[in-house]
Amino acid sequence: MTTELRVLDPDEWDRWYGVLELAFGGVPEEPEERRLWQDLTEHERFLGTWDGDLPVGTAGAFSFGLTVPGGATVPAAGVTMVSVAGTHRRRGILTAMMRRQLEDVRAWGEPLAVLTASEAEIYGRFGYGAASYSAHATIHTDRVRLTVPEGTDAVGLRAVDPVEASGACEAVYARLVPTRPGMLARRPGWERLPLLDPAGSREGASPRQCVVAERDGEVVGFVRYAIKPDWSFAGADGTVVVHELMGLDPAADAALWRFVCSVDLTTKVRIHSRPVDDAWLGLVSDVRRCEPTLREGLFLRLVDVGAALEARTYQAPVDVVFEVEDAFCPWNGGRWRLTGDAKGASCTRTEDAADVALSVRELGAAYLGGTSLVSLAAAGRVRELREGALVEASVAFGSPVAPWLPHGF
Repeated sequence: MTTELRVLDPDEWDRWYGVLELAFGGVPEEPEERRLWQDLTEHERFLGTWDGDLPVGTAGAFSFGLTVPGGATVPAAGVTMVSVAGTHRRRGILTAMMRRQLEDVRAWGEPLAVLTASEAEIYGRFGYGAASYSAHATIHTDRVRLTVPEGTDAVGLRAVDPVEASGACEAVYARLVPTRPGMLARRPGWERLPLLDPAGSREGASPRQCVVAERDGEVVGFVRYAIKPDWSFAGADGTVVVHELMGLDPAADAALWRFVCSVDLTTKVRIHSRPVDDAWLGLVSDVRRCEPTLREGLFLRLVDVGAALEARTYQAPVDVVFEVEDAFCPWNGGRWRLTGDAKGASCTRTEDAADVALSVRELGAAYLGGTSLVSLAAAGRVRELREGALVEASVAFGSPVAPWLPHGF
């Protein structure tokens, strides 16, 4: 049985997306959610595998700008909507789509590809490494106190319509994008994503609400949240579900956290996908009462090793030769000399002896500064070939703030 891999035709989108829905359980999405993803689809960057006139495989790549250490925004392909029909597995369809996609990304001149993984084990064999992690928690506000910084009381809060406040919230988001590696510069149309609130996906919670933080007439932060009411014999036991919370400074951030932790008739605040060094960890009196958990956030792959390593800066001077293994994208394999510091970097081919040996997957994991090369070496995934080179590179690759992916795609 032969299959054909080709660029997605807009007229094929509904049938193509049906394959994706079936692969993820077969529950149809709410109409407004499906319509949003259709509107955001960049058809020339999406692929379908067909068995005759039957779609059996899907893969896409949104065009994003990704913040890297140093604050630059680097073009990145946001790999998404990857699936293979259960009837057509173990036939090389996924591998063919991944290879074609990475060849396309290289041709587009984008040095990075990123994704979120439904199953963490899948994408390592294609060169993706876990480059950021996210924290999840339930803050028990009946047991936890908050200590807020000076200036918090000077921040005013105002309840607003989420749609009407979208522009002000997007302006806050845009100002924060350069401050943390892993954040995505939202292209036109993506401002609709945080407003997506289909009733069938609320799981008993209220429609999405929004509060903005203001100082001297300027919006300096916002929180988008919902309330999930509940009652026990002892009284109210509701939950505040935080969807987004962003402040431009510590006082604005703290004012918003204090608000969500003091909503009437609630005893818990549930937070998803927050930075692992998020401010709330320093505000609460007892982290143990917040039940923090950790999972991977963004998986990253270097599509062009030289261009990717030159695109970021380094928090300490570095002059290291990497021996890079990349069987899936052979144009990356070989030795690369990286020299750089906080002002810029150069990464070129070299015949010099290698200092550190690793695969492109490990480079992807370390690229945003959230995973150290030393820790990967301790797991046997990186080899030091020149004494001292590993620590030098690991320190240089670090970031003063943890990388974080603010939303999926």
